[in-house]
Amino acid sequence: MSAPQQPQQQQQQQQQQQPPAVGYAGPGYQQPQGQPMQAGYAPVPQQPQLGAPTGQVVWMNKPAAFPGCPPGLEYLTQVDQLLVHQQIELLEVFTNWETKNKYQVKNSMGQQVYFAAEESDVCARQCCGPQRGFVMHITDNLGAEVIRVTRQFKCCACPGCYCMAGMDCCAHELQIEAPPGSVIAYVKQQCSCLEPSYVIQDAGRKTVLQIRGPVCICQGPCCTWDQEFKVYSADMAHEVGKISKQWSGFIREYFTDADNFGVSFPMDLDVKIKAAMVGAVFLIDFMFFENNQQNQNN
Repeated sequence: MSAPQQPQQQQQQQQQQQPPAVGYAGPGYQQPQGQPMQAGYAPVPQQPQLGAPTGQVVWMNKPAAFPGCPPGLEYLTQVDQLLVHQQIELLEVFTNWETKNKYQVKNSMGQQVYFAAEESDVCARQCCGPQRGFVMHITDNLGAEVIRVTRQFKCCACPGCYCMAGMDCCAHELQIEAPPGSVIAYVKQQCSCLEPSYVIQDAGRKTVLQIRGPVCICQGPCCTWDQEFKVYSADMAHEVGKISKQWSGFIREYFTDADNFGVSFPMDLDVKIKAAMVGAVFLIDFMFFENNQQNQNN
């Protein structure tokens, strides 16, 4: 073999050993031994342990921690909008057997910020349906649980009984912890005549924000428009954000109860209240949109 060809083959072998894409090394990528980490490349951690999605996922880079912010909520300091995508469960599609809900929480660029996985009793899922109590474990991209959302079962409450929400025994409520074990906020259903109403309270039970839904909530595949739950200041003086149930397409809406939501809030809003708004998405989903497929199949 001639001498000029040897450097060319060595160069080709070195190119094959380099990572495949700038800035993203892929799930499970490990830097080859004996080679320094190149600028612009970062090994991506394994999927979260609580039922993480399969396939390649683009993660949002973790911001630096700062005093006063619960660990794991640093991501929320850099976003004013989140997209919550419920994953399609094939077992539900073909058998109507209610499985644990799973959600991907992404930023506006499609990068995954969190992954949420439901913990609930199998009998409660089949017998109580969307009324069931649950614990939603929200993990960051390293698999650490950073937010825990807890909902107790309410036997006498239903989405249409807004007037009964004035009684604590009937009002739906979420407790948000960050980190788990430290309560930071509550989301509670309020008594109202026509429209669904909620309040977001801080750890001391002081109302921080109020949520008002549409008077008429459309459910099913024919609802080809977004349905907005507007978020207001505590005194209802001005609108500060919204939670939108987004139309997912006729096929997805008809055959599954997997929903898509958008959440928007001010960039400078307290990260604890931002986390509470994410928790409010799960309560709204369970109360109004979780049982679409069951209603269509019955």
